[in-house]
Amino acid sequence: MQTAVAHELAEAFVIEGSRPLNGRITAAGNKNGALPILAACLLSEEPIVLHNLPRIRDAQTMVELLAGLGAEVEWCGENVLRVQAGSVTTAELDEELASRIRASFLLAGPLLARTGSASVPPPGGDVIGRRRLDPHIHALEQLGVEIEIGERYEMRTAGLRGASIFLDEASVMATENTVMAASLAPGETVISNAACEPHIQDLCRFLVHLGAEIDGIGSNVLRISGVEGLRGGEWRIAPEHIEVASFIGLAAVTGGDVTIDSVRVEDLAPILPAFERLGIQVELGEASVRVPPGQELVIQDDLGGQIPKIEDGPWPAFPADLTSIALAVATQARGTILIFEKMFENRLFFVDKLVSMGARIILCDPHRAVVTGPAKLYGQRLTSPDIRAGMAMLIASLCAEGTSTIGNIGEIDRGYERIDERLRALGARIDRVEG
Repeated sequence: MQTAVAHELAEAFVIEGSRPLNGRITAAGNKNGALPILAACLLSEEPIVLHNLPRIRDAQTMVELLAGLGAEVEWCGENVLRVQAGSVTTAELDEELASRIRASFLLAGPLLARTGSASVPPPGGDVIGRRRLDPHIHALEQLGVEIEIGERYEMRTAGLRGASIFLDEASVMATENTVMAASLAPGETVISNAACEPHIQDLCRFLVHLGAEIDGIGSNVLRISGVEGLRGGEWRIAPEHIEVASFIGLAAVTGGDVTIDSVRVEDLAPILPAFERLGIQVELGEASVRVPPGQELVIQDDLGGQIPKIEDGPWPAFPADLTSIALAVATQARGTILIFEKMFENRLFFVDKLVSMGARIILCDPHRAVVTGPAKLYGQRLTSPDIRAGMAMLIASLCAEGTSTIGNIGEIDRGYERIDERLRALGARIDRVEG
């Protein structure tokens, strides 16, 4: 397994830029929705069939973690997985697998609910700055969990119980962990300052489908009445709004005519206004988004001709996972804009790669970058440090003059399913090669 991972990390994309993308592309299942839903399968002893599960590295790692805990897992189709956790044979996560993804920590809540214990190593994931586990720990403690922190997080409980919990940070994963544990905790649990991103809503609706009692879905106050057990069932993972937005950016900067299908248009509500600020116009269908061809991207100044900004925040603010994408698109828009990444102090540290391609960017500090465009970009040799920076580099490479090589594409594969194949279908010249 380590050899396979090393092989993926050694692969690279070779991209010939300056070609407009044209055609239709279907949005994949939401990565950040699929991972907690996979973890939540531990809460039921009955079979669960998941549809539209993205075949990405992070999802495959979570599937392997489930199998290691004793769950039966079987791929029934390209994006269909059957999971049955009839018995959980161990509550100890494999350290090597857990080190690959941050979402491995999401197994703590379900394990505690099913077995009363969990032994979880420090999680892996993108290196984009400090990512606190404190909200998870504090919430689980309030549900009746004793936790010892050493080389691993050793957790045990004599019995979960409902509690009133205020998260000191609107953490997506802490909200998910707490909801999953509380679903089987006797009594009522109230989570205040809960995160409410689309993938959290999808998790909550999935749990309700299995028999959980959750009120307030889509808000920052969730009320969970614990039930004795959850049944099995089938569920379709919601589409990935971050991927949809990435494709919108790709189409716009290449001047192409692209329609994205299988979209939840309502999930784009906080995203499209920011893209409009970059001059991108789209046509919305009932479950699709079209990016018309030949758009001239012009940044819309604030009133009085002031320099505008795009800033991220907890949902329903502009998503942090799209700040890298917005920055790459801004290099091709006429005008100046401030990109303000508030949530992760290392997220913008890839901009030197875009500068090497010809982008006009001033990195003010770890959180702010000023972009002036449009800049003529030229192909370069690049390395992807994380999922979203990798996609930003891919966007830049597709509109650059000449050939670019992006290394460490295993990071991109963690979040975007078969991205090279799907882009080739739109006319992109992109090849996967040995790095």
